[in-house]
Amino acid sequence: MVLSISGVVLLGIIVFLFFRKDGLKLSHAIICALFGFYLAGTAIAPSIKAGGASLASLLGGIKI
Repeated sequence: MVLSISGVVLLGIIVFLFFRKDGLKLSHAIICALFGFYLAGTAIAPSIKAGGASLASLLGGIKI
């Protein structure tokens, strides 16, 4: 639950910055789509959440 809320907040901030700074490009549209799936409770949203959790654990496991 914490990762999901953190993901929504992070993606929301990113979308806001994209609109404010650069306009909306293709990569920005993909982020906006992910943000929409997190907010909407569609049938595909759990798969996207699982992918986000997997990416977070992958990035969390990187040692510098």
